[in-house]
Amino acid sequence: MQQNYAINPRLKKKRKALLSFLTLLILVGGIMAGAWQIKVVREFFGQASGKEANLIVDTTAVLGTMPRPWRNLAQGGEDHAWRIDKLTPQIAAIKPEYIRLDHVYDFYDIVQGGPGNITFNWTKFDLIIDDIVKTGAKPYISLSYMPPAISSGDILAYPTNWSDWQLVVQKTIEHVSGTKKIRDVYYEVWNEPDLFGSFKYYGDKNYMTLYGYASAGAKNAKGALPFKLGGPAITALYENWFKAWADGCVNNNWRCDFFSWHRYSNNLDQFAEDMDRVKQWIQEYPQLEPTMEFQITEWGHDSNNNAGYDSQYSAAHTVAGAIAMSNKVQRAFAFEIQDGKDPAGKASWGRWGLFTHNDFGANSKPRYRGLKMLDSIADQRLQITGLGSWVKALAAKNDKGETEMIIANFDSRSSHSELVPITFINIEPGSYTLNKEFLGGSKQSQQIATTAAALRAEVFMPVNEVAKIKLIKN
Repeated sequence: MQQNYAINPRLKKKRKALLSFLTLLILVGGIMAGAWQIKVVREFFGQASGKEANLIVDTTAVLGTMPRPWRNLAQGGEDHAWRIDKLTPQIAAIKPEYIRLDHVYDFYDIVQGGPGNITFNWTKFDLIIDDIVKTGAKPYISLSYMPPAISSGDILAYPTNWSDWQLVVQKTIEHVSGTKKIRDVYYEVWNEPDLFGSFKYYGDKNYMTLYGYASAGAKNAKGALPFKLGGPAITALYENWFKAWADGCVNNNWRCDFFSWHRYSNNLDQFAEDMDRVKQWIQEYPQLEPTMEFQITEWGHDSNNNAGYDSQYSAAHTVAGAIAMSNKVQRAFAFEIQDGKDPAGKASWGRWGLFTHNDFGANSKPRYRGLKMLDSIADQRLQITGLGSWVKALAAKNDKGETEMIIANFDSRSSHSELVPITFINIEPGSYTLNKEFLGGSKQSQQIATTAAALRAEVFMPVNEVAKIKLIKN
């Protein structure tokens, strides 16, 4: 029987409509996929793009003394009753001005007895204070955590009696700033209260109550040399926290000498941006603004364990970050001095220290060596322009009249190397030697001559490298 293959007109119309719908669906899908791809490409190039450096150093434009916010270090709760004694020469070599300690009351067994009946034993604590002084630094004491002898629970709880907490703060100040006769000590009320203890700036567990009684203790201190009291050392810069604290300072006549916070970020501009923001906020408090100090009391690239802390990644971040802060931030405390001991027994385990644990030789890590190279720059700061997105630099004139530079190339993606042009202006015509010393170990020397008042050179900066450059007249 012969088959009839002619298509029914109604069926043909339906098929045509179906084909049109499928075509439209494919077209829309293609557009959406294309848009997604464009978005991905834009995001990639947006993150990867940036401005390369073109450095210009005016060798006669001395701007003043080199600011050194990096001359401040911090140590956290890695080992009970931690000491610096094995690291004193190395720490002294980077000339710290302050060394910050937390876990003071739960590590050094200072407070004895029980609620309403406490005594004080400074034996262990004096050892670390003396260690700090031997490095040439002064103590910066985080008044943390709650002494077990007076706590209503664990070390993150309120005290059983607020009068005990007030007395603890008073006696700590009297001992360090009085008996030990150390001037200009900073006392910071708690460490990361928004994390350790889950304090708020309001409600039942209110940090402001903790601070208020600490302020009362500070005001009661007798025989103390000049000191500073502040806080709250929050995990990042939060406007609500600042305003609640500033309101408390003004309304309750608390002692408030400095405001502090922590910042961990790969964004090198973030540290200076924080400072700009908080200086805007303080303008609403004319009673506080004239004398208020602002401190970043912990900083790094990651608040969690990160393998970068064991490599030049962290060295480049630390140097570049310190340079970005150099004319904005008074004090920034690199966290931290020494690694704790890895439970798995590894010497390197992504911990934050400048040195490995004592059981693994207390060896310096690249971050320490980067700080040491950075701090070797001379004191007469020179004008430098043309910094880039990755490459940051400082310039200075030394006592011999030579021009020095520290250059850091930090890339969080660990992919960007850069050939950096440097133009030295307002120099004498003649022949020069350009010495280049890299944190990675290599050294180079180049002969350059000019008949003009400017000289141009180039320095290749591998990714996450730090270099010291010196221009010497022959």
